[in-house]
Amino acid sequence: MKKIIVALLLFGIQITVAQEAEIKKSIATFFEGLQSADTIKIKSVCKDLILQSVSEKNGMTKLHNEPMDEFYKSIASIPKTMKIEERLLDYKIQIDGVMAHVWTPYEFYINGKLSHKGANSFQLFKEGDIWKIIYIIDTRRK
Repeated sequence: MKKIIVALLLFGIQITVAQEAEIKKSIATFFEGLQSADTIKIKSVCKDLILQSVSEKNGMTKLHNEPMDEFYKSIASIPKTMKIEERLLDYKIQIDGVMAHVWTPYEFYINGKLSHKGANSFQLFKEGDIWKIIYIIDTRRK
């Protein structure tokens, strides 16, 4: 009986680790597309994306909604001479069936210089074999 319980526990852990790897792959694909200004790559892991940012300036908090079309236009218009990089510092992943939440502290660099930092909160759902990002909200601090 103990062997069966241990086997089931190990099997459950393997499934969770595999799902977390798939989720990280979708998020990595998103940022590969961002850094290479490849909107097709970004769209491959997004569906009906909602984007929001929370910023703090002079003691004031502001919530900014970015329409999906404007986001894709801004990514496509990044000059080839500009190198952007978002470094994810950690992943905290929660999964319930085909829905997941991911929290990732980050640092954002432009041409190798730190621009800002904060945290991303991703909402994903599993569509077929791919985890799709449906919502991103981030904080931004200098």
